[in-house]
Order: sequence, then structure tokens, then C-alpha cells
Amino acid sequence: MKKVLSFAVMSLLVLVLAACGGGEKGIEEGKLVIGASNVPHAEILEEAKTLLEEQGIELDIQTYTDYIIPNQALRDKDIDANFFQHEPYLKSQIEENDYEFVSAGGVHIEPIGVYSQEYDSLEELPEGAEILMSNSVADHGRILAMLEEKGLITLKEGVEVTSASVDDIEENPKNLEFNTQFEAAFLPQAYLNGDGDAVLINGNYALGADIDPEKEAIALESGENNPYVNLIVVREEDKDNEQIKALVEVLQSDEIKAFIEEEYKGSVLPAKASDEE
Repeated sequence: MKKVLSFAVMSLLVLVLAACGGGEKGIEEGKLVIGASNVPHAEILEEAKTLLEEQGIELDIQTYTDYIIPNQALRDKDIDANFFQHEPYLKSQIEENDYEFVSAGGVHIEPIGVYSQEYDSLEELPEGAEILMSNSVADHGRILAMLEEKGLITLKEGVEVTSASVDDIEENPKNLEFNTQFEAAFLPQAYLNGDGDAVLINGNYALGADIDPEKEAIALESGENNPYVNLIVVREEDKDNEQIKALVEVLQSDEIKAFIEEEYKGSVLPAKASDEE
């Protein structure tokens, strides 16, 4: 009998706690918790804090140093949104993990750069040069499209750029060798160590390692018609949340665009209006 009563009491306690807020997590009124990469994402969000405070919204910024945990945290409702990824990566993660995520809007582009301790231009790269690049498949098409634009390779006709791989290279006049074994976060150190003949580094990781893309890169990805805009990503259920809408509006405002242009001087580019959706 005592066991029956104890079970009943425990069940009642669970119901009471749920009614008092101990149930499912969600977006809190007047506050947004957002996960972001340190540079430049968290810096941009810090700039947006005051503008959001004027609308009665407190912005709590949680920083991450990898590309996996921020999506897991969003799924688990430990955060309300994240800001670190572009659309091709988001699509790959949704496909692999069945995440129910959507983009709430685009903010900026971080041009990938080519870096070398030994060569001052792409033209100087020798026959058989070793090119170090991220092991993130979502970045491969982007990198290869950049190298094609710069005249180093040609991709097979009809290949979808966002999903291209090294196997899709049609012409490789210099017989470049592509090393895809590196985690993106370790590529700045590989460059600083002088590994490889050239290293392809994502803009956020370059800036995070105090590498100046504008001054040190021997080539930078173009911002024109670039599908790799960094997004505010939310759970599908929150896509119409008014606080999320306010966050995106602030991040796409003229004030934040001016901050990005002045602070990063071409190393980070504001998304154009057509890229923001």
C-alpha cells in the first residue's frame, strides 16, 4: 500500500513540476539563447545585442569551436537558434541527422582563402603541389568551384557545384594533389606550420587564428553569387517566432552591415539582399 501511495505522490509531483515550467523547453519571452562560432559570428551578435535590447530582447550568446555540437544543442533545445553554418552544410546535416531545422535568414559570407608559406600566387604553385583542404564534404564543392574560377582546374560538365568532389575534376593541368584529411579547425595550424604547398581555410577559422585573409591569402573566394551565406538556423516550430524575426531583422540591418564592412574590411562580407532569404 505504501508503494502505491508513493508512486501516486511521485506521479503528482511530476505533473506539478511540468505545470510549473519543468516540462518541454522552448523560447523564453524576452530572451534568446543562440549558439555561435567565436569569430566572426559571436562578435557580430555582440554588436547586435544593444539593438535587440532596445526591443526588449536579451541575447545570450553561447560559443562553440566545432560544427557538430551547435546543431545537437539546437535539436535538444539547449539553445533557441544557431549561427555558424551555410545552406549546403545545413542541408547535409538535415539529411544525415533528420534535424527539423530551417534557415531564418542569411547574414554574411566568409570567403575561403588560399594560403601558402612558400608561394605568393596561385600561378607559382608547382607541378604536383599538395593542396590541404577540409574533410567536410560540404566544403569540397565550394573549394573546387573557387579553384575552377581561378583557372587551376576544370570540373566535369553538368556537375552541381555545391555537391562536387575531387572525383569530379575533369582537367588538372598542374596535377595538383588534394589532401582532404584535415578537420577544418586544424587547417590554420597546418598553414602556420608550413604544411603542404597551399592550404584552403574557412574565413572564420582564419580570423580565429589571427590570420588576416585580406593580407595573407594568395587568393580569396568571390562574394558574387555565392551560395555559402552564413545563416541563422532555428527549429521548424520556431520559424515564425517574433523574437527570431527581430533577431534576423537586426542582423540584416544597415547598422550591422556597416559594422561588418568596417570591422573585417573584406575578410567577411555582408550578405546581399537577394542572399538574405
